[in-house]
Amino acid sequence: MTYEQITVSVAEGVATITLNRPERLNAYTPQMRRELSHAFATLDADDQVRAIVVTGAGRAFCAGADVSSGERAFDRSDDPSYLESLAAERARSLRPWELTKPIIAAINGPAVGAGVTITLQWDIRIAAETARLGFVFVRRGLSPEALSTWILPRLVGFSRAAELLLTGRMLSAREALAYGLVSEVVPDGELLPRAQAIAREIAEHTAPVAVAVTKRLLWRQLRETDLHAAEQIEQQVFTWCGAQPDAREGVRAFLEKRPPRWQMRTSTDMPAFLPARKTE
Repeated sequence: MTYEQITVSVAEGVATITLNRPERLNAYTPQMRRELSHAFATLDADDQVRAIVVTGAGRAFCAGADVSSGERAFDRSDDPSYLESLAAERARSLRPWELTKPIIAAINGPAVGAGVTITLQWDIRIAAETARLGFVFVRRGLSPEALSTWILPRLVGFSRAAELLLTGRMLSAREALAYGLVSEVVPDGELLPRAQAIAREIAEHTAPVAVAVTKRLLWRQLRETDLHAAEQIEQQVFTWCGAQPDAREGVRAFLEKRPPRWQMRTSTDMPAFLPARKTE
């Protein structure tokens, strides 16, 4: 696929995706959604890529859905098969939480509506000092989307999620940090280097499959309501990892005081009992 609304670069095991519609404050479109999905899947299949950073071109991260078509921008009543088509597209796509590679959002400016909800589906969020975030749906006569009503309460708690989703108010980066919506706030000029530094730490110091199964566990356990079942799958994964070559290499490298040489690859060595998609 040729990308028109994003750019992708890879260096030192880190992929950087830039939302690239700066003249529209990187407003989100169906094309951007499809390009992001394709880029995620392509990068996830590349064993040389260990982590993915997503940021925005220009002064915004993403100003939300593109409403340049006017007041009917969200009206799908003339397409009775819209929900069915969207479900089919999602079924064909590798969803962000199904990737084996961590995704880091480097929120460099306004992240509004879809511009903030898409980041909830990723793994780590850091923000620039001047970034502002807002779930403004109810202020546009809309309900929240992109799984924000499911993920946000799990990130910040029900009461704070309700406040943000029911008021639609904007948050400063510092407020987002206090709420737990982002994990770090840095000066604007340090944002992308900091996000890439986190990604390089993953690329340089961690085992690929260990990171992948840990990410998969984190997202799986969000929907697990049985404590014993959660403990069982976690122990199953830990026991499986302990029998793999990378665990032996990790201990050897630590004892020999040298960098580890990982053998396992996410493209070939993931455990079959921990599928990316829900199968039960």
